[in-house]
Amino acid sequence: MSNREAAGLPIIDIGPYLDPAADESARQDVSSALHAACLKYGFFYLDISKFVDKSEPEDLTQLARKFFALPQEDKDKISIKHQDFARGYQRLQENVTGGKADNHEGIDFYKPVELPDKSKPLWGENQWPDVPGFKEKYDAWVAKMKNLGMIVMEAMAIGLGMAKDEWEALKHEVDDSFWVMRIIGYPPLPNDYDGFSCGAHKDYGCLTFLYADPTKSALQVFVKQPGARPSQTNGLPTENGAEDGVWIDADPIPGCVVCNIGEMWEIWTQGLYKSTLHRVVHRGSNYRIPFFFEPNFSANVTPLPAALRIIEKNRSLETKEYAPVKYGDFLLRKVTNNFAVDGKGRYD
Repeated sequence: MSNREAAGLPIIDIGPYLDPAADESARQDVSSALHAACLKYGFFYLDISKFVDKSEPEDLTQLARKFFALPQEDKDKISIKHQDFARGYQRLQENVTGGKADNHEGIDFYKPVELPDKSKPLWGENQWPDVPGFKEKYDAWVAKMKNLGMIVMEAMAIGLGMAKDEWEALKHEVDDSFWVMRIIGYPPLPNDYDGFSCGAHKDYGCLTFLYADPTKSALQVFVKQPGARPSQTNGLPTENGAEDGVWIDADPIPGCVVCNIGEMWEIWTQGLYKSTLHRVVHRGSNYRIPFFFEPNFSANVTPLPAALRIIEKNRSLETKEYAPVKYGDFLLRKVTNNFAVDGKGRYD
């Protein structure tokens, strides 16, 4: 499926990396497709039909539906205010993007930490809804997505031309992923709402695997096109600043997750791969489950020799110099402004 596209985005079948008997050339085709997608879009569909049964994410959606249907006072029992202002439930419009409240509610889970301390940013404990089967089924999904993250990272390393020892070095920066999982409930976005279901942003970690609900024209991806200036969407702002391009719909495809790269891949590749603006304009009433496969909290993210070799060979490529970062520090700076709590940022 790696040569197919939907709405301009490639569909890449990860199957050859799941089959130990797969031909090496088939794996190389997958890696080449991932490389091309990251160079051009930073977004692609990942066919995981050979990896998960379609009933699994459907079960997760039903569990989410049960939780979001609870009375507000029951949902508030696991509010982020009871922990580290990161792990737990956020009310409608409590999440903030670009200074504007997003029209969704959600629950956030992070990698469990040793010696949790809810007074420290990101270092609390996950809060689970009191819904039968919820924790068990979502824990199983986390385990699968962590596994998928390592598989895709290896495939991308090969696509980038990394030697085995270079991949081993990178693997040690992501093998204890400080993952994040969100469960998001979207009511219909009012036509006169001053904002979005989720405003335009770039993901700041490593890889995002989004299981999307059936609602079409909800997830929108900004694709750069010189000379193109997108028009407003139902009166909403364009949100792409001075960049030329168009917003395209990344509608769900059965058997696939929508995958995009975060800002850590920009640093790893010295801007060769670019994290892409995306937003949600949700006119339905449904649920989405993004899983963020991130580097280790202690990871030192610095440009990779394989990327620098590509840049050296082709000086015409659009790149940018990045200073190395420690992922945990980068993450803390980013999440501080994600939520409004009593009119303030989380850690004001």
